[in-house]
Amino acid sequence: MENEQNDNLEFNNRIPLEELRTSVEAIKTELAKVIVGQEEFVKLLIVGLLTDGHVLIEGVPGIAKTITSKLFAKSINTEFNRIQFTPDLMPSDVLGTSILKGDKTGFEFKKGPIFSNIVLIDEINRSPAKTQAALFEVMEEKQITMDSIQYDMPPPFMVIATQNPIEQEGTYALPEAQLDRFLFKIKIDYPNLDQEIDILKTHHKRKSNKAIDQIQPVMNPETLLKFRDQIHEIVVEDKIFNYIAEIVNQTRNHPHLILGGSPRASLSILKTSKAFAAINGRDFVTPEDVKASLMPVLNHRIILSPEKEMEGTTPEQVIDMIIKSVEIPR
Repeated sequence: MENEQNDNLEFNNRIPLEELRTSVEAIKTELAKVIVGQEEFVKLLIVGLLTDGHVLIEGVPGIAKTITSKLFAKSINTEFNRIQFTPDLMPSDVLGTSILKGDKTGFEFKKGPIFSNIVLIDEINRSPAKTQAALFEVMEEKQITMDSIQYDMPPPFMVIATQNPIEQEGTYALPEAQLDRFLFKIKIDYPNLDQEIDILKTHHKRKSNKAIDQIQPVMNPETLLKFRDQIHEIVVEDKIFNYIAEIVNQTRNHPHLILGGSPRASLSILKTSKAFAAINGRDFVTPEDVKASLMPVLNHRIILSPEKEMEGTTPEQVIDMIIKSVEIPR
């Protein structure tokens, strides 16, 4: 009976979501050929892509942050660039610069590595504020302005940035305004014992074959843009709007926090909730879709009070307290 109800639910959808669901599963399947035990990480990358958002990844070195991002780009058949942020990196090393033409009749703009579809910025907190600030316009507006001329990014455009939470020497904390431009902050931990064994076996079976050669494209930019249009049409009831607003409002008035979520946080929760609904084959958002969005959307947008930070309280703990304090709509 339950299966019949689920079939009827899919049959009655106003929006044809089967192709979207199939493509999402295909991406997961491709990455699983190489990446072991990072299912949640991969799912959030896909949601970020579907909602036109940027992602910040926090984790110790050696847990496949970089290779996952590179394989992810190949699975959707898009261009990929990697930029290693260092203390001496200049904004022009990221955005590009104007150079004198060979005939010396004027200048021409030489595009930097930011001009790509998916751009991985490794160790974003290694560069000073001046270079980090170079990303503000391109992340928000999908464009850069150089010598009063506007250059648009080719769609889709997504920044995936990594940072190491342990090694803080020689790093520069990201300003709140820049953190707010990331849709998600994904925290990745070590694999468990069984996953570690699978990683060893997978690497052994691959022998001398490169990981990138194991992945085949299963989506293209044109299809992705179509999926984004479908997600915009997902139905959201008033009670869901109220639920999201109440949770974000609680972050602004919570005694354990000195900074809560901005309206951009509310919009991010809304967008990603619609993407979670679509991935699950529904053309309407449920409270569970909202809950799935809350941790990665809010954990980098709130700031603990100094007292709670000294006590060892984490942003995730406070978010969990807020979720439990807000009545779930029925």
